[in-house]
Amino acid sequence: MTIARKHQVSLEHTRYYHCTSRCVRRAFLCGKDYFTGRDFNHRRQWIEDRLAFLQSVFAIELLAYAVMSDHYHIVLRVNAKKAQHWDTSEVTSRWKKLFRVADEASITDKEITLWRQRLFDISWFMRCINERIARSANREDRCTGRFWEGRFKLQALLDETAVLTCMVYVDLNPIRADLTKLPECSTHTSIKARIENRAGHLMPLLQNCGNHREAPNPGEISRVPLQISQEDYLYLVDWSGRIVRNDKRGFIPAGAPPILSRLNRCGESWSREIRYYGTWYFRAAGSLDSLQDYCNHLKQKWLKGMGRADLKPHIAL
Repeated sequence: MTIARKHQVSLEHTRYYHCTSRCVRRAFLCGKDYFTGRDFNHRRQWIEDRLAFLQSVFAIELLAYAVMSDHYHIVLRVNAKKAQHWDTSEVTSRWKKLFRVADEASITDKEITLWRQRLFDISWFMRCINERIARSANREDRCTGRFWEGRFKLQALLDETAVLTCMVYVDLNPIRADLTKLPECSTHTSIKARIENRAGHLMPLLQNCGNHREAPNPGEISRVPLQISQEDYLYLVDWSGRIVRNDKRGFIPAGAPPILSRLNRCGESWSREIRYYGTWYFRAAGSLDSLQDYCNHLKQKWLKGMGRADLKPHIAL
């Protein structure tokens, strides 16, 4: 059953979301079309550049992304508090980067309020990505018509483990599709950007995590969403990519990252989580308690993933 975005996006439950948008008919419109021989790989850079630009305009921050041949994944954090601190001139300046403003002198408080809300709205963020890419692609193809499938898919990430699992899942997409063997060779992904120190458009990870978890001061807008160092995250992605999945072609050799002990997750538990992430969850991912709470918010009796016997409370965001 389709659920309205305004109900799916609940900042009371989480600020973290996983969005996916796929090309219409799953055609290879962002990669190489094996039927015609045309190569559209340059369009992947369009999407990556657009993501970098939009995160500098919206109060929405990027944690991870992967641009594939016929779809892309992004993991986002909605920073509504950041938008609420913008004054009128800041809101107007950011909105002008996206849309034309005919007469600044006639802008009303109602318009400023509306623009401010839209500047931390996931639907508007996705619209500003997909519309620009669709127009550019149709112009290049000298055609008209739909480029993307109907609605983008949205998944709420209800706790820290869900966020971290989803980030790893997204960064491993090229490896799972057997397009590359190593994370550092995965072009147009956040993991490669972090490795190459091109992560200015991404939410930063801790430089030194150790065993200490610093809690932000009340009301503080933290720039570090996850208490994990970049080194540990790279180890985690590398180790997770070594888990063989029967439904995926690609994988890399295995090893164990230090991050597992800080998440209080054993290797076997994380192995199952990363192997079945794409099939265990659908509309939201998280612990049983967080799924039940989000399910009540949606006024549903059940969400995919709630029937798993091994679900345990995860670390709360």
